[in-house]
Amino acid sequence: MSQRVVILGAGESGVGAALLAKHKGYDCFVSDGGQLKAHFAQELEEAGIAYEAGQHTAAHVLEADVIVKSPGIPNEAPLVQKAMQAGIQVISEIEFGYRHCTGKCIGITGTNGKTTTTALTYHILKQAGLDVGVGGNIGQSFARQLIDYQPAYWVLEVSSFQLDNIDTFRPYIGMILNITPDHLDRYNNDFQQYVAAKFRLLKNQQPGDYFIYSLDDTTITQRLQTINSQSTHRPFSLTHEVAEGAYLKDEQIIINHQQNAFTMSIHDLALQGKHNQNNSMAAGIAARILEIRKDNFRDSLFDFK
Repeated sequence: MSQRVVILGAGESGVGAALLAKHKGYDCFVSDGGQLKAHFAQELEEAGIAYEAGQHTAAHVLEADVIVKSPGIPNEAPLVQKAMQAGIQVISEIEFGYRHCTGKCIGITGTNGKTTTTALTYHILKQAGLDVGVGGNIGQSFARQLIDYQPAYWVLEVSSFQLDNIDTFRPYIGMILNITPDHLDRYNNDFQQYVAAKFRLLKNQQPGDYFIYSLDDTTITQRLQTINSQSTHRPFSLTHEVAEGAYLKDEQIIINHQQNAFTMSIHDLALQGKHNQNNSMAAGIAARILEIRKDNFRDSLFDFK
């Protein structure tokens, strides 16, 4: 008998997860407390996936072996709590997709700038000719794309809500751009719970993986001192020179990877402003780790729209 996967929430991520589950041969059911958008309902019907709208029938939901939960539904929701107490695994669509993904993932999170940095990193890799997809909170859901697309690399924008429900998700390159108080209603008004959610990005990293972060963000640097991280760290900074990573000096961004330096004037960057210098440095470190040629990478930082 096939495993039963119940998907809570029928937006882009939920419907994507349902379609992937069906494709992989799971017994699958979708439950949404609200009304479905017509095109999502049509997709589920055409795929022969059972669903309900306007309610969550506990009896149906709690028959699951695995629940894939929409990022919009908090872990504190009574039905989610009931499922967890019953020993049912509750995961995010990012985690579900990752279990069926053969490529290496670049996971990007942060309170601000993650969409821009995800799009820029994808642009750099794509322009360099790498076999690469983009997903997460940007464009089509990760799970949906995995049905017929398995590139060598994925650039994924991941939110704290998605990271709350990962289990095995392991980015080859993880980035935390910055952390400032946000979404605290979902974290019991406890900033440290939100920080911990962001840092779940590093949970499964191993030696040989990379972690890119802002050296100027004291929330990040303080948290790093309290955890046992396995990956190689590559900081970026607007104010401090770093031996390996990226920094700003005399209006040049300098990216060092394995004693090999790349420099570019901030005036040549497509993205202007201090926050975008950070975003460009973070994406740039990832490009150097992936050994993208300097001229390719320079062109991408210059012509990104």
